[in-house]
Amino acid sequence: MPYKILIIIVLAYFLGNFSTSYFIAKLFAGIDIRNHGSGNVGATNTLRVLGKKAGIIVLLGDILKGVIAVILGKIIAGEDGQIFAGLFVVIGHNWPILLGFKGGKGVATTIGVMTAINIYIVAGIVPIGIIIIAVTKYVSLASILGMIIFPIVMLFTWQPIKLVLFSFLLSMMSVYRHKSNIKKLMQGTESKIGQKVNRW
Repeated sequence: MPYKILIIIVLAYFLGNFSTSYFIAKLFAGIDIRNHGSGNVGATNTLRVLGKKAGIIVLLGDILKGVIAVILGKIIAGEDGQIFAGLFVVIGHNWPILLGFKGGKGVATTIGVMTAINIYIVAGIVPIGIIIIAVTKYVSLASILGMIIFPIVMLFTWQPIKLVLFSFLLSMMSVYRHKSNIKKLMQGTESKIGQKVNRW
């Protein structure tokens, strides 16, 4: 079993390294997305820099790699496999060695991971995030609150303890990655959805 987990960790991490944002930015505009907007290789920055079409493609791509990682993990090593796969695909997305450890914030990939593990949890939390975005226009606020709510929902819906601890890890990673957004939200300088940036 340990060698299977090691295989899953490596596969999931490098799957996470596949940055949809980076490749879409290169394909659509011939730019390195890390040098534009917030510098984040995620759907929100892609949306601001390159528009809705590119942003949606990145969102779906990042969700998909989370789904694929968990499915592979489960096939190879069952429940433990899917947990390790889910954890390391997000780590790979957030801190990709192939992009100099400049990655995303892991929200879309976490959605993909949890869609493959328990779609009902996702169905309960994502609408809350959508409402927060609709009301406040802050994607970051919706992401932060959604990730904080995530392990609480896992706990109070009596999920297996392994999955509850797993959800806390994913939540902590995402909130940590949003630390600059938290500071901007507190200062009132955070960008709202729909705000464009100077592209290049």
